[in-house]
Amino acid sequence: MISNDNFEEYLKALDVNVAIRKIATLLKPDKDITHDGDHIIIKTLSTFKNYNMDFYVGKEFDEDLSGVDDRKCKTTITWDGDKLICVQKGEIEGRGWTHWVEGDELHLELRAAGAVCKQVFKKS
Repeated sequence: MISNDNFEEYLKALDVNVAIRKIATLLKPDKDITHDGDHIIIKTLSTFKNYNMDFYVGKEFDEDLSGVDDRKCKTTITWDGDKLICVQKGEIEGRGWTHWVEGDELHLELRAAGAVCKQVFKKS
């Protein structure tokens, strides 16, 4: 991760407690993405917690966000051109994210309850 703008506000929108927010904002996680046709696995890896998202594009699934904000969502991920768009239906309005690649950078925009966080990862 090379940048992480507005992450604490995003975590506040998810109602993550202050102690976890403070730890999370100090982390510099890595992303490991495996893509095989419509099957994608996105691993977010850090020294504090890891999160694995295993899904098929276009198929709604039950997402358990234990370790993030401990909620459950009905999640659907689709392609919009070269952007991967996630919609997470649940307790938090307007929740989801968008991933896209520009050069050797992976961009991630996280959204929840009007808060927007922008993260950028550099390919290693």
